[in-house]
Amino acid sequence: MRLTVVAVGRLKQGPERQLAGRYQDRAAKAGRAIGFRTLDVVEVEESRNRDAARRMIEESVAIANVVPEGAAVVLLDERGSLVGSKGFAEQLARWRDDGRGDAVFVIGGPDGLAPSLRDRADLRLAFGAMTWPHQLVRIMLLEQLYRAMTILAGHPYHRD
Repeated sequence: MRLTVVAVGRLKQGPERQLAGRYQDRAAKAGRAIGFRTLDVVEVEESRNRDAARRMIEESVAIANVVPEGAAVVLLDERGSLVGSKGFAEQLARWRDDGRGDAVFVIGGPDGLAPSLRDRADLRLAFGAMTWPHQLVRIMLLEQLYRAMTILAGHPYHRD
């Protein structure tokens, strides 16, 4: 299974990009042995349209264009489900074991995502009720992907 994080906007050079890269590398290496072939990050340009609704639609179209047919789609959404690390790992394993070729994790822009993309989601995932900066959401998602890989690989989990 291929894993892809699609995010609106770019991480600038600096500690956030370094930390995101570190977790991406760790997750990719840990996942190879358990059936997760790749972990890529695709950055989608922020729309420059002055109208918020148009920005949302333009960004959602750009995201939809990089989502492979049949992929499991996970939206990072403040109104989404609160899922523990083990539950998250188990969901990834189910998709892998069911033969899903791809899982795509979407981090939208500040205006949100178009209803057509939200309706396509297999899972809406929240990292709590607080509002988080997009660069931190990316880091937290990559860390949770790494944690899921280690849980599925049978590494001891500190909550057991």
